[in-house]
This record gives sequence, C-alpha cells and structure tokens, in this order.
Amino acid sequence: AKIQGMKNTIPKNDKKRRKQLVEDVARLELELEQKQEEEIKQLKHKLEELHKVEAATNGVSNLELEVEEEKIRQHKISKAQKRREKKAALDKEREERIAEAEIENLTGSRHLENQKLTQVLAARQLQIKQIPTDGHCMYRAIEDQLKEQGSLLTLAELRKQTAEYMRNHMDDFLPFLTDPDTGDLYTPDGFEKYCDDIVNTAAWGGQLEVRMVYYVF
Repeated sequence: AKIQGMKNTIPKNDKKRRKQLVEDVARLELELEQKQEEEIKQLKHKLEELHKVEAATNGVSNLELEVEEEKIRQHKISKAQKRREKKAALDKEREERIAEAEIENLTGSRHLENQKLTQVLAARQLQIKQIPTDGHCMYRAIEDQLKEQGSLLTLAELRKQTAEYMRNHMDDFLPFLTDPDTGDLYTPDGFEKYCDDIVNTAAWGGQLEVRMVYYVF
C-alpha cells in the first residue's frame, strides 16, 4: 500500500523521479524481506526453545513415572519375597517336625508296633508300602490305593475334593476341630481357613480327612 501510494504521487512523465521511485521501491522490498526473514528466524528460535522445554518437561514426567513404576515393582517383589520366605519357614518347620518324629519312631512304641505289624502282614503275604513323609503322606497313601483300583485322581484333586466335602458337611466336622494354639473349638471362619490349608498347603491329614475318603470313595 505504501509503494502504491508513492507511485500515485509521481507523474508518469517525470522520468527522474520515476527512476528514484524504482530504487526506493526496491530498497523497501529488500528491507521488508530482511525483516520477514529475521522474524521467521526469531519465531523458529522460540519454537525450538519451546520444544526443548516440552522435551525437558516430558523427560521429568517420564522419569517420575518410571520412578513410580519402579516403586510399585519393588513393592510387588517385596510382597512376593515375603510370601516365599513365609512358605520356606513353614516348610522348614514341617521338615523339622517330620525329622523329630522319625527319630522318635526308631526307639519308641510306634517302631515296635511297626515290627509286629510287619510280621502279621508277612504271614498274609502283604507288606507296608513306604510313603514320603512330606506333609502329603496321608493323601499320597490314599492316592496310591485308589490307583490300585484304576482311579486317576491326583494328589491335588484329592485335597481339593476333601476340602469341598468338608465345607459342604461343616456340621459333621466342625465340632471335632480345635485351635491348636488356644484349644478352643474352631469358628466357621477358622474352619474355612482349615479347608483352605487342605487345598493350598502341605497340611497333614488326619482322622477327619480319612472319614471324608470313606464317605466319598
């Protein structure tokens, strides 16, 4: 608009002033281009700085997220480690009880009883089959005898069926269970935990569990 206004102020027949006008227009256009280039350069610089800030902000956010994820992962590992340590402690305690019982059996009345039983069974062409004393021994013995009858029931399935039957017949079992720490009768919640332990641990089986096998099989 400025250039057009300058052109309108100079008569067409004034060659000298027209020549000067051309030079002035060229100078103004050059200045305008330089100004635009400088503004573009400044704008690019601002954008680059903005991108750097955004990248730094994102980097901090990602770092905070990674730190939080690491905390969560460590927490999960810590909980899993505690569960493993607790299970290992229970297994060790059970093995110690088994070892003590085996030592006692070598000199105690049970050892003498086994000797007499072996003699009676030998006379009938029968024998005692050894079962590993690992907390699952009762269930392994039952599993072994069921296999003799063609059953494919596994140890885990046997434990699961035992717990299910006892849960479904709580009134038949609850009156005969007492807390080993207090001597008090089990509450329904305590009985539920007892059944959970049958399925999920190597808890020993006893007379009550044998009754379940008698009723079911």
